[in-house]
Amino acid sequence: MRWKRKKTLCPIAIILLATVSFGGSAQAQWPERPITLVVMYAPGGGTDTVLRTLAAEMSNARGWRINVVNRPGAAGTLATNFVLNRPNDGYTLLGSSSFGKFARVSGDGQSKSWRDWYFMQAATNLASWSVRPASPYQTFADVVAAARANPGQITISTSGSGGIWHEMAASVAKAAGIELKYVPYGSGQAATLAGLNAEVDVAGGGVHEHIQFVDSGDLIPLQQTGATDILTSSGKTMPSLANFLPGIREQLPPNGTYDIGIRRDTPIEIVRQVQSAFLMAVDSEVFNAVAEQQRLFIDVKVGESADRRAAELESITATMFQDLGIPGARSAEELGLPAAEAFDEWWPPEGYEPLPL
Repeated sequence: MRWKRKKTLCPIAIILLATVSFGGSAQAQWPERPITLVVMYAPGGGTDTVLRTLAAEMSNARGWRINVVNRPGAAGTLATNFVLNRPNDGYTLLGSSSFGKFARVSGDGQSKSWRDWYFMQAATNLASWSVRPASPYQTFADVVAAARANPGQITISTSGSGGIWHEMAASVAKAAGIELKYVPYGSGQAATLAGLNAEVDVAGGGVHEHIQFVDSGDLIPLQQTGATDILTSSGKTMPSLANFLPGIREQLPPNGTYDIGIRRDTPIEIVRQVQSAFLMAVDSEVFNAVAEQQRLFIDVKVGESADRRAAELESITATMFQDLGIPGARSAEELGLPAAEAFDEWWPPEGYEPLPL
């Protein structure tokens, strides 16, 4: 599989944006102290790695100091609420996956992405299932057959109840017509290690978290949610889910995203500076190298397109979790959202105003 970079801004546009952001003396004086990026998942996982790289490249681009701390728990709610309750001065940013959508859908968070946050998307990822070589299940078909014979008994690790890999695993299981038992861990890395250590039957997680172990022979890939097979650097194949469920091909690739959020009521001059640094970080050689290594798609969304995508993902997940009967999940209606199939007609919601960036 060839990994292509998707860019929405050309380098000239980035340079112009960076130049505009320093237009006034108030902007030039900020920041006067270190910035903190609060990551909603545990250290060492794919989200943590990507966001730490972004923070480092933002610092390099502007000469800033950005400290990264982790506040995992409650599907991102702990980190989300912490940053939301900090002053709106741009010194505390949210490092999130999928725009922090699980905080509201899970029933814990109250903030709305398009009202309380301004998110900037850097890249997207793919989900993966793998097993250890000694597993009795050597193919995706083996897992499906075992799950049908023993509904709810085959275990799969996730990055947390209601998190991205829980959602993705549940989506695949639903498409295959099977029931699994989901075992939550603190991060994608921890979920991967659970599979390696035989704590679960199947290791859930992302392609970027499994691929090194596939290359080393410590994991056997069962499926990944890209539309085509992935050939690893050692020549091994991570098969597409579409090989086993052809009818799902047009829906692939479902994915999670990597993004940074800032309180929407932050002074606009500061938001512009953060966005400019973010865009230069995504455009950097270092970030591109990490994206290639981690098998991520660079897919930049800022402005209204990011606002729209954040709301759309909440709608999709709320609708899906209701269909799956996940305990405690709020419906799209409870969240003030339409069902997924009605989203295009609903957006933009009444009162929505994009930031004047």
